[in-house]
Amino acid sequence: MRTQRGLWFDSNHVVFIPKGRKKALYGKIRGFRGPVLRELAGQRGSTIVEGHMVQDHVHMLIRIPPKYAVAEVIGYIKGKSAIAVARQFGGRQRNFNGERFWARGYAVSTVGFEEEQIRASIKHQEQLDAQGSDESGEF
Repeated sequence: MRTQRGLWFDSNHVVFIPKGRKKALYGKIRGFRGPVLRELAGQRGSTIVEGHMVQDHVHMLIRIPPKYAVAEVIGYIKGKSAIAVARQFGGRQRNFNGERFWARGYAVSTVGFEEEQIRASIKHQEQLDAQGSDESGEF
């Protein structure tokens, strides 16, 4: 937990996947995705401390202020980033009803004293994933 302007922030380790676990995180979409996720987290007062995209899933350590629920922030990030990808790579400018890039749900665990171990694990996730790509997935 860290403070910022008198607020306590909880750190959370979050993992989510694209729909059908397709390997859609590589190539152009993967390079575009990191800055978008950081910007969207910032719009909810959250900070992505560590993040990594591997072959078919995303790991991130995110600090969320207490006024937001984890579900609210992650839902916002997943929904808005899917729209951003559709606009950038799908050629659509309007009517984004039904655009789905991410699968439903996510895995989350609150991080306490083991924050450094979680950060190291996320940073080295590509080496842990035997089928990883050779390009860096940090964001």
